Amino acid sequence: MSIRHTTMDSPLGQLTLTASGEFLTGIFYEGHWHMPPPDYFGVPAGLEDPVFAHTRHELDEYLGGHRTVFNVPLQAHGNPFQEKVWARLQDIPFGETVSYGGLAVELGDPHLAQAVGSAVGRNPISIIIPCHRVVGRKGQLTGYAGGLRNKRYLLELEEPAAVKEGKLF
Repeated sequence: MSIRHTTMDSPLGQLTLTASGEFLTGIFYEGHWHMPPPDYFGVPAGLEDPVFAHTRHELDEYLGGHRTVFNVPLQAHGNPFQEKVWARLQDIPFGETVSYGGLAVELGDPHLAQAVGSAVGRNPISIIIPCHRVVGRKGQLTGYAGGLRNKRYLLELEEPAAVKEGKLF
């Protein structure tokens, strides 16, 4: 299984993409919190790699406002709790948010909000596994591995038209 990485420019800065075999395994920002160890990145590859070409195409469409769902084959590995949280993140619809506490309640224990936050912060496939859609209890922006500026950018990109129109006045 070939472990590899590449970079791509985006409105969010340079993103590092990682893959193993046919699966995307990571999207990391410059200065990303909780970077994996160096061996996670494997060897350099180009954007012409099929996994990276597919990912770039879908990210470009999403960031251009023309995609709401991703079809890139993913493989995110963590402990069982992290994987459960990451699976739930993928069910948050485009343009919607959920709180850390709300996720904890859904996972069966309202006292798990901090554990949920830790798992969200260690999501290896930013943007596509939409950890940016998780907000504080009162809707406030809280920590994001790619920085709050990028979280705000992604949430504004996904805002429903009616919300955007309401900000004009």
